[in-house]
Amino acid sequence: MRYVMFVALVMAAAGCGDEIGDECIIGSDCSPNGDRSCDVSSRGGYCTIQGCDYNTCPEEAACIRFFTGRFENRCCGEGCAMRVDCTLDELCSLDGYCVPRSSEVRYCMKRCGDGDDCRDGYECRDLELMRQHGGEPVLAPGQPIDSSSPKFCASSPD
Repeated sequence: MRYVMFVALVMAAAGCGDEIGDECIIGSDCSPNGDRSCDVSSRGGYCTIQGCDYNTCPEEAACIRFFTGRFENRCCGEGCAMRVDCTLDELCSLDGYCVPRSSEVRYCMKRCGDGDDCRDGYECRDLELMRQHGGEPVLAPGQPIDSSSPKFCASSPD
């Protein structure tokens, strides 16, 4: 009987913490297989997969890209007074500025429908919050980012 209880406990523990967006301290908290990492820069740690594409994240997640740095020198969006075309090595980001493709970092992030789907200290980023706080979904080629695009759980700014 003790053996059965021990096996059940070990199996339950092995299944804990392996969802995208779960809290973590080290990568093995996210997966014993090494296929997920722990982003310790996020509040409480964030289980993720780095370097994703539009169709490579697990079912509970979406591929989200962030751009390192702040780029506000070349306006390419709808509301620009002097709209420019981005160069071939740039993208027009969701907030309407040209950003170098080389500054892009991609993570699988937990999908959400509203704020209740995210853990404490995290927000469910919709289109408006993406523009304000960063991050945008990586969608299939030719598919525009709009209000039907995946929302995701990300750390709320302090």
